[in-house]
Amino acid sequence: MLPAKDAEAIVKYRQEKGKFESFDALSKVAGVDLAKLEKNREAVSLNYLGAQSQPNRGAAGRGPGPAPRPRSVGGGAGAEDKHIVDAAAAERGKKIWAAECINCHGTNARGTERGANLIRSVLVLHDRNASEIGPFLRKGHATQSGAPSANFSQAQIEDLTHFIHQRVYDTLRGSPIFEVQNVLTGDPKAGEAYFNGEGKCNTCHSATGDLAGIGRKYNAATLQQRFLFPRVGGFGGRGRGATQSKPVTVTVTPPSGAEVSGVLVHLDDFNVSLRDSSGEYHSWKRTPELKVVKNDPFAAHIELLDKYTDKNMHDITAYLESLK
Repeated sequence: MLPAKDAEAIVKYRQEKGKFESFDALSKVAGVDLAKLEKNREAVSLNYLGAQSQPNRGAAGRGPGPAPRPRSVGGGAGAEDKHIVDAAAAERGKKIWAAECINCHGTNARGTERGANLIRSVLVLHDRNASEIGPFLRKGHATQSGAPSANFSQAQIEDLTHFIHQRVYDTLRGSPIFEVQNVLTGDPKAGEAYFNGEGKCNTCHSATGDLAGIGRKYNAATLQQRFLFPRVGGFGGRGRGATQSKPVTVTVTPPSGAEVSGVLVHLDDFNVSLRDSSGEYHSWKRTPELKVVKNDPFAAHIELLDKYTDKNMHDITAYLESLK
């Protein structure tokens, strides 16, 4: 059990200073022995680092803040802890953005000559509930008013984080304001050169074979989506007409016995499983003697994602659209 005086000190510090960024940050609380807390690390992390909440805001027009959300043990945010945007907080964050950030990062956080595009920022994409943006601003970042970002209150940081995440989500098809932009801005000749050259697309595809007339079949945005993310048809596989594409298959050869092939169900460092053509499920523990060969029909497309430039993508789109 955590001593009452330690619990009170931690809660008081959190209310005055804001959330703890890690378990080790508890050492900042006067009178608390971190070595003793270590014995109850999991319980302390869950109760004092996980679902941290701020007092309800009573300022005019603000109302109570959003209810605290469950967080990962240890205070970190995991892949399942999706940042849920609070619209009221994002609206407050918009005012902070206009006062401190807009000149460099732009109206929609897409960047300018003076500041980075935050929509593509790895730090922002990894952030959950100010887990990354908060510490970054606490270290100090230039603002247009000249005020140190390190002096932002925890409430300001959270509101600003909601606004930034809202801008990211507005680029997704699920956003109510999403509009497909004109992607037909590339050079068809350059796209053809990439298709037959550096991209090596012609090793699997042919403009007069499987891709003949594809420019009549799909609009430019759909064409771009399909060659960038071919595993599922359409836009992300949602909506009418979306179909599962060619599956990833695997062939497993045990130390003794015949090889077994089928559609991959699961593969990691410890286990592999598949479902064969008859629908029967097979699984093995992975050992040095077990041979596993994975066949991903879209491996080449996936590898190219790390190599494409924006120009390459738009040039290829323009070339495919010209195949009518």
